[in-house]
Amino acid sequence: MKKEDIRIVASNRKARHEYFIEDTIEAGIVLKGTEVKSIRAGRINVKESYAIVENGEIFIYNMHISPYEQGNIHNVDPIRKRKLLLHKREIKRLEAQVMQKGYTLIPLTVYINEDGLVKIELALGKGKKLYDKREDIAKRDAMRKIERQVKERY
Repeated sequence: MKKEDIRIVASNRKARHEYFIEDTIEAGIVLKGTEVKSIRAGRINVKESYAIVENGEIFIYNMHISPYEQGNIHNVDPIRKRKLLLHKREIKRLEAQVMQKGYTLIPLTVYINEDGLVKIELALGKGKKLYDKREDIAKRDAMRKIERQVKERY
């Protein structure tokens, strides 16, 4: 898939700061009514959302899709749980990994692919401790300082 073929609608930038990302997977989302129109308008928030495996299916919680302005009675609850579409073997693999201590399924990005379908990039992440976050910030600052000095010399 080419980078030009997809349009990122929402991203969870905080996820890479809060978690060590072990693996990523693409999933479809079951949407109702006018939710697709709201997503196309960019009225979606995935910052506080997470996914859970329940009865062999994956559901995403706390993903907020604002009601469509020109919508009618077909607008649904903005923060309802939504089913994610994955193959059974992928769900079983993710379920086995989530059972391990500290692993969580978190959404990284919601995008529209070249076929016009709404997809979500799920990540299997392990929570960072406070000292890990400080270490990442220190590394990032050191790299900025080095780049600045190299830029000054040339």
